[in-house]
Amino acid sequence: MGKLRLRASYLFDRARSINLPRLWKSARSIARIAHRPSLVVLIDMLQCSVRYECGFQDYQDWDFALLSAAERRTFMTHPKSDHIARRYNVGQDRYDLRDKSRFNRRFATYVRRDWIDIREASDKDLAAFILRHPVAMAKVPDSEGGSGIEKIVHDGSESAGELRDRLSSSRQFLLEEFVVQHPDMALLNATSVNTLRIVTFVRDGVVHVLARVLKMGSGGDIDNFSAGGMYTMLDSDGVALYAAFDRHDAMHSVHPLSGTSIVGFRVPRFSEVIELVSKAALELTDVPYVGWDVAIAPNGPLIIEANYNTGVFQAKPRASGTPQGLLPVYAAVAEF
Repeated sequence: MGKLRLRASYLFDRARSINLPRLWKSARSIARIAHRPSLVVLIDMLQCSVRYECGFQDYQDWDFALLSAAERRTFMTHPKSDHIARRYNVGQDRYDLRDKSRFNRRFATYVRRDWIDIREASDKDLAAFILRHPVAMAKVPDSEGGSGIEKIVHDGSESAGELRDRLSSSRQFLLEEFVVQHPDMALLNATSVNTLRIVTFVRDGVVHVLARVLKMGSGGDIDNFSAGGMYTMLDSDGVALYAAFDRHDAMHSVHPLSGTSIVGFRVPRFSEVIELVSKAALELTDVPYVGWDVAIAPNGPLIIEANYNTGVFQAKPRASGTPQGLLPVYAAVAEF
């Protein structure tokens, strides 16, 4: 698909999906921070949508209202990321990333945990699984953004058949052993497994790391941004560089629940994380652009899942003090 066609498709979809009341609410919130009239911000959001292919959430997350034109051009956006995925991730491997059960089967040496697909398991197999793992994570195999993920605590009140029926009704066909995270990671937030998103692009057999992200929950069972979590960026040694921020534009240099300092937090065993995802990335022959979700267990990292159309993560200017995005890093290895 050519660049012009991709851009036209984005603009058409964007125009069709605009929720004006929600957009106005967002513009008013941003206007208070930017000290500009809400209508001016709203018009700028629409213009940036066309000029920079900047989603409305992107505009808020990366403080576009405070940036110059030159600074805006340095930021990666979700539509541009989607262009990369559509251009490069077109092979058969993408089907193993779309379905979490298929991914677990293919990448078993990287997943490093027990799991079961209740569509394929007998009641005996399911009963044995929940006996081994009374605490487990139930997932919708083809979901995105954390949708359908739920922590299950089995207390023996349900039979295997009853549990199967309940989970099947919400398409939660995948059950995974609950990951016990490294104690250092639990210091951030103990209610969820706090994970890393490592975005890679393979070009000419070389794995390029485009983004290193630390994600944290905030009281819920998962750490996804869309589910109330927050994130910050890491340096090449796995040290958190800036305050984290959440979907509501709140910034946190210290975790609001645990009191653990986010700025300066060092991810344990980070070199092993990069080694693990680099090996996994090279096993994909026709999907070069991937966002890997990685957990750190006490005995080392493991891959939670891989995203063939990864979201975009980069530093928030108000948190970093630097109005510089990651677009140049992406542009050095991929066309979009």
